[in-house]
Amino acid sequence: MTGVPASAAGGTGRPAPGGKLGAAAVNQASLWNIANILTMVRLVLVPGFVVLMLQDGGYDPAWRAWAWAAFAVAMITDIFDGHLARTYNLVTDFGKIADPIADKAIMAAGLICLSALGDLPWWVTGVILFRELGITLMRFWVIRHGVIPASRGGKMKTLAQGTAVGMYVLALTGPLATLRFWVMALAVALTVLTGLDYVRQAIVLRRKGLARERAARAERTETEGAER
Repeated sequence: MTGVPASAAGGTGRPAPGGKLGAAAVNQASLWNIANILTMVRLVLVPGFVVLMLQDGGYDPAWRAWAWAAFAVAMITDIFDGHLARTYNLVTDFGKIADPIADKAIMAAGLICLSALGDLPWWVTGVILFRELGITLMRFWVIRHGVIPASRGGKMKTLAQGTAVGMYVLALTGPLATLRFWVMALAVALTVLTGLDYVRQAIVLRRKGLARERAARAERTETEGAER
């Protein structure tokens, strides 16, 4: 929504008094859409999850179940906020910035808590967080040449990571404890493989972008030479 409807101006089709102010108010209100609210809920859940996870030393099954519930809600909102934003044209600058921050914050909180409690090796946490931070920085590195789209493998990686961390948050024993090990192994494998694929895409995208820039400079030079 970029302006004030005619009905707001008494149905005359003329801008309402203080048109710029009215438009600014509409644009500001658009920040409070359902997609952004879900993103903010996910951000609020991060410290809540950490508090629940570390209650009574971090090993009480009841508190771990509550922590799992907070983590599960955060992961579910991650699925819905992006879908709602794209489907109903609710994409905002706030959402573009806050959504990936919220995604990485809840995952990082889960991994760091699990490693701090001794439930998950630190190298697993290090590999996943290094990949996530590295890919984010790489996207900024090549953004002037284009955007690296989310791949199917990346979505599978996110699902595997969320499932694995969620299973580790719960105080599982027996076969389920063994199963979560293999789910985490799959998550780590997908994390590394998709990370390497994003690096390949970034290199290709940057090379194409630089080639276009060189071609454009050469064309400008040729045009300027012909005009002299």
